[in-house]
Amino acid sequence: MATYEDVKDVPNHPEIYLIDVRNPEELEESGRIPASINIPLTTLSDALNSEPDDFQSKYGRAKPEKDADIIFTCRSGRRASEAEKIAKDLGWSNIRVYHGSWLDWAQREGLSG
Repeated sequence: MATYEDVKDVPNHPEIYLIDVRNPEELEESGRIPASINIPLTTLSDALNSEPDDFQSKYGRAKPEKDADIIFTCRSGRRASEAEKIAKDLGWSNIRVYHGSWLDWAQREGLSG
Protein backbone atom coordinates (compact mmCIF):
# COMPACT_ATOMS: atom_id res chain seq x y z
CA MET A 1 0.00 0.00 0.00
CA ALA A 2 1.20 3.49 -0.81
CA THR A 3 0.76 6.29 1.72
CA TYR A 4 0.12 10.00 1.25
CA GLU A 5 3.80 10.59 2.06
CA ASP A 6 4.87 8.11 -0.65
CA VAL A 7 2.69 9.84 -3.23
CA LYS A 8 3.76 13.33 -2.12
CA ASP A 9 7.40 12.29 -2.71
CA VAL A 10 6.84 10.90 -6.24
CA PRO A 11 8.02 14.10 -8.00
CA ASN A 12 11.43 13.48 -6.36
CA HIS A 13 11.53 9.93 -7.75
CA PRO A 14 11.03 9.96 -11.54
CA GLU A 15 11.53 6.19 -11.62
CA ILE A 16 8.14 5.74 -9.88
CA TYR A 17 5.01 5.65 -11.99
CA LEU A 18 1.96 7.29 -10.41
CA ILE A 19 -0.98 6.21 -12.54
CA ASP A 20 -4.43 7.72 -12.01
CA VAL A 21 -7.07 5.38 -13.42
CA ARG A 22 -10.00 7.81 -13.23
CA ASN A 23 -11.75 9.00 -16.36
CA PRO A 24 -10.34 12.23 -17.86
CA GLU A 25 -13.48 14.20 -17.07
CA GLU A 26 -13.08 13.33 -13.36
CA LEU A 27 -9.60 14.85 -13.38
CA GLU A 28 -10.92 17.98 -15.10
CA GLU A 29 -13.60 18.35 -12.42
CA SER A 30 -11.49 17.70 -9.34
CA GLY A 31 -7.82 17.97 -10.25
CA ARG A 32 -4.90 15.60 -10.35
CA ILE A 33 -2.04 14.57 -8.12
CA PRO A 34 1.24 16.11 -9.33
CA ALA A 35 3.44 13.77 -11.41
CA SER A 36 0.55 11.41 -12.13
CA ILE A 37 -0.31 10.16 -15.58
CA ASN A 38 -3.89 9.39 -16.51
CA ILE A 39 -4.66 5.94 -17.88
CA PRO A 40 -8.38 5.25 -17.38
CA LEU A 41 -9.11 1.84 -15.88
CA THR A 42 -11.07 0.83 -18.99
CA THR A 43 -7.93 1.28 -21.14
CA LEU A 44 -5.27 0.10 -18.66
CA SER A 45 -4.88 -3.40 -20.07
CA ASP A 46 -4.47 -2.05 -23.60
CA ALA A 47 -1.99 0.58 -22.40
CA LEU A 48 0.17 -1.95 -20.54
CA ASN A 49 0.06 -4.28 -23.54
CA SER A 50 0.93 -1.50 -26.01
CA GLU A 51 4.23 -1.13 -27.81
CA PRO A 52 6.78 1.03 -25.95
CA ASP A 53 6.73 3.72 -28.66
CA ASP A 54 2.93 3.89 -28.55
CA PHE A 55 2.92 4.17 -24.75
CA GLN A 56 5.56 6.92 -24.86
CA SER A 57 3.62 8.82 -27.49
CA LYS A 58 0.27 8.58 -25.71
CA TYR A 59 1.33 9.06 -22.08
CA GLY A 60 4.47 11.15 -22.34
CA ARG A 61 6.87 8.77 -20.66
CA ALA A 62 8.52 5.43 -21.21
CA LYS A 63 6.42 2.31 -20.78
CA PRO A 64 7.11 0.83 -17.35
CA GLU A 65 9.27 -2.25 -17.17
CA LYS A 66 7.70 -5.31 -15.51
CA ASP A 67 9.58 -4.55 -12.27
CA ALA A 68 8.93 -0.78 -12.27
CA ASP A 69 7.57 0.77 -9.09
CA ILE A 70 3.94 1.65 -9.90
CA ILE A 71 1.43 3.34 -7.62
CA PHE A 72 -2.20 3.31 -8.74
CA THR A 73 -4.64 5.98 -7.64
CA CYS A 74 -8.25 6.86 -8.44
CA ARG A 75 -10.97 8.70 -6.51
CA SER A 76 -11.21 6.57 -3.37
CA GLY A 77 -9.04 3.52 -4.02
CA ARG A 78 -11.53 1.00 -5.40
CA ARG A 79 -10.57 1.32 -9.07
CA ALA A 80 -6.90 1.54 -8.09
CA SER A 81 -7.28 -1.90 -6.49
CA GLU A 82 -8.83 -3.21 -9.71
CA ALA A 83 -5.89 -1.69 -11.63
CA GLU A 84 -3.46 -3.49 -9.33
CA LYS A 85 -5.07 -6.82 -10.20
CA ILE A 86 -4.99 -6.07 -13.94
CA ALA A 87 -1.30 -5.10 -13.83
CA LYS A 88 -0.34 -8.14 -11.74
CA ASP A 89 -2.25 -10.44 -14.08
CA LEU A 90 -0.23 -8.94 -16.96
CA GLY A 91 3.08 -9.63 -15.19
CA TRP A 92 3.91 -6.42 -13.33
CA SER A 93 5.22 -7.22 -9.88
CA ASN A 94 6.01 -4.01 -7.98
CA ILE A 95 2.53 -2.52 -7.59
CA ARG A 96 1.10 -0.42 -4.79
CA VAL A 97 -2.31 1.17 -4.32
CA TYR A 98 -2.90 4.57 -2.74
CA HIS A 99 -6.03 3.52 -0.85
CA GLY A 100 -7.19 7.01 0.05
CA SER A 101 -6.48 8.16 -3.50
CA TRP A 102 -7.82 11.55 -4.61
CA LEU A 103 -10.16 11.95 -1.62
CA ASP A 104 -7.29 11.52 0.85
CA TRP A 105 -4.95 13.67 -1.24
CA ALA A 106 -7.47 16.51 -1.58
CA GLN A 107 -8.23 16.49 2.15
CA ARG A 108 -4.55 16.56 3.14
CA GLU A 109 -3.73 19.23 0.55
CA GLY A 110 -6.68 21.42 1.55
CA LEU A 111 -8.41 21.00 -1.83
CA SER A 112 -12.00 20.18 -2.57
CA GLY A 113 -12.52 16.48 -3.16
